[in-house]
Amino acid sequence: MLIEKGFNTIPKIVAETGAPRRTIQDTINALVELDIYCAFIGATKNGTFKIASWGPINKEWVKDNFESIKILLKY
Repeated sequence: MLIEKGFNTIPKIVAETGAPRRTIQDTINALVELDIYCAFIGATKNGTFKIASWGPINKEWVKDNFESIKILLKY
């Protein structure tokens, strides 16, 4: 959901979550294992991430339960 809320670069996600850069990179790369497809759009230095497909994940459920998810993940 962060990517869709405009936190769509590694530096923006790091600043919002406080998670290490490498953790964010690994997490984005691992989304494909959940059938979530995240595309990188643009050039290396000024590109952004975009969720191309949520796969089996119900995006509306995530949106409706986002605060609870953050609490469970301690963010």
